[in-house]
Amino acid sequence: MSTSAPPAHRPVFTGLGVLSAFGSGLAPLTEAAAHGRTGFTEVTRFDVSRRGTTRAALLPGAPPLARAVAGVVAEACGQAGLPSGSGDTPLLLALHSDLRTGEVAEAVSKGAAALGLPEVTRVYTGACTAAATAVADAAALVASGRHPRVVVAAGHLVEPGVFAAFDAGRALARDGELRPFSTGRTGTVLGDAAVAVVVEAETAAERRGARALARLAGWGRSGDAHHVCRPRPDGEGVVRAVRSALARAGVSLAEVGYVNANGTGSPLSDLAEARALREVFGQGLHRLPVSSSKSVHGHALEASALLELAVTIGALESERLPVNAGWLGSDPEIGLNLVLSGPRRERPGHALSLNSAFGGANTALLVAAA
Repeated sequence: MSTSAPPAHRPVFTGLGVLSAFGSGLAPLTEAAAHGRTGFTEVTRFDVSRRGTTRAALLPGAPPLARAVAGVVAEACGQAGLPSGSGDTPLLLALHSDLRTGEVAEAVSKGAAALGLPEVTRVYTGACTAAATAVADAAALVASGRHPRVVVAAGHLVEPGVFAAFDAGRALARDGELRPFSTGRTGTVLGDAAVAVVVEAETAAERRGARALARLAGWGRSGDAHHVCRPRPDGEGVVRAVRSALARAGVSLAEVGYVNANGTGSPLSDLAEARALREVFGQGLHRLPVSSSKSVHGHALEASALLELAVTIGALESERLPVNAGWLGSDPEIGLNLVLSGPRRERPGHALSLNSAFGGANTALLVAAA
């Protein structure tokens, strides 16, 4: 687990680019999440006739992954107003690990070069916490003063091999709906995403006159060392990641006003996460709004954490909380204050974005309103 210490330089987000099943940009994604409007549709990109599940949340037009990622990097850098020739700006990239990972990273590097950025500095393939791990590393580089800014990007497109593997492992929802924390939940639904953020020292952003979209107040990481794919039942690893993020930020439990949970729709994973939140927040959990934006945009694997971070930033900006879609009824073992209808207007000062992965990795990103 990462150590906790107040950052010397406060990291903020000054640029954000996103592609999701709802199209280009943060606005349509935020709008869909606020209304609980899901992006799931029948998969026609490849043959799913022999699969138990036939639905996913897909990008319009299915662009090549490298092109999609390069596009959101350009969008994020443009919004941040990065000076041309920012050659000292590391580019961290989260991707699924397969035979094409190196090829995609090389193509993204070429796109970055056109923006005056260096080639991809590091590739993260650590399953569903990959992008959050990259964000935490970027924050550490900025907070320590080693770099004034870092670009983090991630991408995932639903493809036949991964779809088949998840289907064979019975990880996908049989009814094609992702129902986090709900009774009757049967698994996850995959989704496309390409996302990029610019993480920058607050002082560097102020010198440039760049507007901060939100601030990364704290971050925490932990490992369960419990099972190759099952979560630790008591959620202890999630507890440690959340407490580390709060301690690093110097933020009290009462200051957290929303949690964008990992919430994959898995019976075991959702229950473990609910237990973790109960352990962290205790009696205060009854007043804390919780939802999983995966219920709207799907599970984008290595890109999920960055997509959910984008949703969380959008919620803080718009002051509307994402809806926990797919709800069928209460699971008596869960006991969370779920956001079940919207738009629900709230002004949380701080929000947690949580992710967990096969292998027992857990991450917590604590985001503060700008």
